[in-house]
This record gives sequence, structure tokens and C-alpha cells, in this order.
Amino acid sequence: MTKLEDQLIIHEGYRQFPYKCTADRLTIAIGRNLDDVGITQDEARYLLKNDIRHARSQCELAFPWFSGLDPVRQDAIVNMCFNLGISRLRGFKKMLTALKEKDFHKAAEEALDSKWAKQVGRRSEDIVHMFITGEYP
Repeated sequence: MTKLEDQLIIHEGYRQFPYKCTADRLTIAIGRNLDDVGITQDEARYLLKNDIRHARSQCELAFPWFSGLDPVRQDAIVNMCFNLGISRLRGFKKMLTALKEKDFHKAAEEALDSKWAKQVGRRSEDIVHMFITGEYP
């Protein structure tokens, strides 16, 4: 940390969630003006990697059988967790049971028989393909 960084942290403070600053600009973290500056693609990818790591960790904790799946099917579940959050993903009980039993066609049927599949379109098609084939589309 530089002295300038230390000083800016003191002056700006840290905010985990977006807020409106005194100039009525959407701001986050340590004074990042999202309205005028936004984030770079590198920053977005850094956040994405952290979010994927978090979703994977949640899946590993929630589903003891998760580590027994091949990497592509693990990624399909992580993708759903990323999209839905672990609480809503846990609601896919029949799909998760089928995955645990490695009945991938049944898991695909259960995933497609959901409001989620209709809402996300191609995402659900890609994930179902991953369940059935163990390959990326």
C-alpha cells in the first residue's frame, strides 16, 4: 500500500454495496464512480474469477457427491449456482438427486422442466448439453 492509497481509503471509506455519493453518482468500494468510470474488462474478469471460486466452494460444501463428477458437469452445476445462488439451486431436488446418481438424462429432464429453464433460454440448453454429454457445447 502506498501512502496515497492509505489516504484515499481514509477519505473515501470502503463500501461493499453501491451507493449514491454526494455528487449523486453511483459509487462502490473505495470511491469508484460507476456512473462515469464503470469497471474495466480486466476488473470484471477478476470479479468473475472470484465469483466462480465462491460458487464452486458453495457447491462443494452443499453436495458431497459434487467432487465425484467430471469437471464439465461440475462446471454446469457451478454455472447454475452462479446464476441462481446456492439456496435456489438446492430447490432443484430431483435434478440434484439424478446428478448424485449420475443419471444425467434424468437430470437434464428435471432441469428443463423448470421455470428457470424458460427464463434463461440458451443457458439452460448449454447446461443440459453438459449434463448429458460431459462436454461443453
